[in-house]
Amino acid sequence: MLILISDAFDSSLPDKLKTFGEVTTDTERLSEADVVLVRSKTKCTREYIDSAPKLKLIIRGGVGIDNIDKEYAESKGIQVRNTPKASSLAVAELAFALMLSIPNHIVEGHNSMQRGEWLKKKLKRTELYGKTLCLVGIGNIATEVAKRAAAFGMKVVAYDKFVSESEWAEMQPSLEEAVKDADYISLHLPLTQSTEGLINEELISAFNKKPVIINTGRGPTVDANDIKAALESGAVSFFATDVWPSDPPASDDPILSAPNTLTTPHIGASTVENLLRIGDEAYSIIQEAVDGGKI
Repeated sequence: MLILISDAFDSSLPDKLKTFGEVTTDTERLSEADVVLVRSKTKCTREYIDSAPKLKLIIRGGVGIDNIDKEYAESKGIQVRNTPKASSLAVAELAFALMLSIPNHIVEGHNSMQRGEWLKKKLKRTELYGKTLCLVGIGNIATEVAKRAAAFGMKVVAYDKFVSESEWAEMQPSLEEAVKDADYISLHLPLTQSTEGLINEELISAFNKKPVIINTGRGPTVDANDIKAALESGAVSFFATDVWPSDPPASDDPILSAPNTLTTPHIGASTVENLLRIGDEAYSIIQEAVDGGKI
């Protein structure tokens, strides 16, 4: 068996996977691979899959699988698996870090100090306590965000068309109902035809407040032009994102020139601990496939 590690994983993973056979990071050997491990960089298109005639298993280290043509892969008898639980803590912590940074002016405060300025009177903080957080999507990551929000004394509401009950959030009957009175909105959506551009001018018009929006899900679920316009008009007070339509984003991405933004370079899942967890889950997936005679 040849296992191809196509993207960046923890450096200890190749040695762990040698239990199953040969392990390589040489992407030129795709045609020989029985198993491929990817994260978000490698795009498993039809052409990619057709270039791997021996392939039996694709493992996406992370949650979303929108960089894999899952339907086509499965039509070729290739299993597609991900590691949805591994990244929950890492991404949730980043989402919450962004949510804390904005009302506390962490970035502006630091940068002003570096410039020799003293903005004690100008930088007025607000608290998360008593504010309403709306979670759009309530899977593993959003649930971890909800737990942290509860600890800060926030009211947590959520909308997810696939979920009717949550221990940690008051589920709402519609997306419009969920967002209308939110002070903070945290996005945890996969990228599908129905979620692309879901956060747009029409939804923004349903806001009663001027919320902070945080996106650690998928970049294209937000209409970048509509968000930029909302930031310029004040309909949205702040927008923080770790996710983009591409890694890195195009230089003319509207978010990069919008006011009141906080941006990070898709680092949500990139904790030392999470990379180890992803590796452990990948190992278990391969072991399961071997035990089941699927490889």
